[in-house]
Amino acid sequence: MASTLSTLADWQRAYRDGAAPARQLGALRERLLARGQDAAVIHLAGTAELQARLVALQALEAAHADRAALLRAHPLWGIPFAVKDNIDIAGAPTTAACPAFTHVAERSAEVVRRLEAAGAVWIAKTNLDQFATGLVGTRSPYGAVRDARRPDRISGGSSSGSAVAVAIGAADLGIATDTAGSGRVPAAYQGLVGIKATVGLVSTAGVVPACPSYDCVTILARDLTTAEQAMAVMSTTTQRPWPTSTRFAAPAVPVLAVPTELPAMAPGWDVAFQRAVEAARDAGMRVVPLDLTDFLAAARLLYDGALVAERTEAVGDFIIGAGDDAGLDPTVAAIIGAGGSHSATALLRDRRELDRLRERAFRELEHCDALLVPTAPLQPTLAEVAADPVGVNARIGTYTNFCNLFDMSAVAVPAGEVVEPDGTTAQFGVTVLGRSFDDAVVADIAARLSGVERGAVPSWPERAGAG
Repeated sequence: MASTLSTLADWQRAYRDGAAPARQLGALRERLLARGQDAAVIHLAGTAELQARLVALQALEAAHADRAALLRAHPLWGIPFAVKDNIDIAGAPTTAACPAFTHVAERSAEVVRRLEAAGAVWIAKTNLDQFATGLVGTRSPYGAVRDARRPDRISGGSSSGSAVAVAIGAADLGIATDTAGSGRVPAAYQGLVGIKATVGLVSTAGVVPACPSYDCVTILARDLTTAEQAMAVMSTTTQRPWPTSTRFAAPAVPVLAVPTELPAMAPGWDVAFQRAVEAARDAGMRVVPLDLTDFLAAARLLYDGALVAERTEAVGDFIIGAGDDAGLDPTVAAIIGAGGSHSATALLRDRRELDRLRERAFRELEHCDALLVPTAPLQPTLAEVAADPVGVNARIGTYTNFCNLFDMSAVAVPAGEVVEPDGTTAQFGVTVLGRSFDDAVVADIAARLSGVERGAVPSWPERAGAG
């Protein structure tokens, strides 16, 4: 389903005027194919499925006295969303980008049920790095998902298909997952907003696990308001209750930490980040330097240490037992298979080390409201990833891998462009990171960086019933 609309209000206006979801089904595939993005979609919602959803929406509409009452009860009325194909939808196949793993879900994931209850309409299951293992968007037998603007560049992963579907206007929301940056990296490459909440605030029930202790379901959208509204719908107050001390906004003059050094940055990308820092100062923030040493050390533990054993526990038995025709990506199979070599002692040791690093890192961050980092330090070509799949992926995750390990909240937002050495232009993004449950604080700072006037609009934690 193609939507050329950019905001929640625009879509709801068009829906009210008769732009019904079922009438635009064919346009989704046409738009993806026209942009060379056929690999972005694994399963497309059928006409019958959308027609049934349309009838249900019309029945709900008839049950409400007026439009205002309808939108209070169903705040995502008519919004089309794409779903990463490691998330279940009742009656639809879930592949996790592995044909032999395919099963038809009997029940939708909780996040899907929440979005549908709010009036949203799913229109596609989208491609991903197999078993959500990767930041590149190329590790899939269904094809490599390419950047929406530069087809020789990666889209970012693992939530590649959802990001591209939103970027090219084939959906207005993309449901993603994020363990090491899988939602934030493609958001940056595709010029989108990506919200990754505090671990546990959004249910992972009905999601194929990657690294269960750190998995998050995230949202991708073209504007912050739509993304925040979706997060308010998706979040829960029961799985991990909000503390009564939850902050709903940043201070008038936020203190923003920025790295003293920027490792792994490609030419021009460090300049783009410095422009974002200056924009923060111009927006009235106080910027202070912060040593990222402990953050980066924690990031390396995710794959270089025993924590990867969680991936093996999640899907390792399937991978070990799968045949040669299972459609396994060799890089993914190697990463997950290797996790079984770690002992329980090594896992406990690395978790203790992670606790130590977190304590030291947060001591550095103690008097700051948030940390600002580049979302990604470069955007490689498909050829560069093919030549060094593990090394390039690790470099991409420099500023994302530590986030979930440290139980941080995060909002990724576009922050201008980078002119590459070959003369092409890359989209650049930054991420605002905060402590757990500071989701509203980082969203508020991200809004100020983006020049969004929020005024009296409540933050998504307030709308979700936090506090």
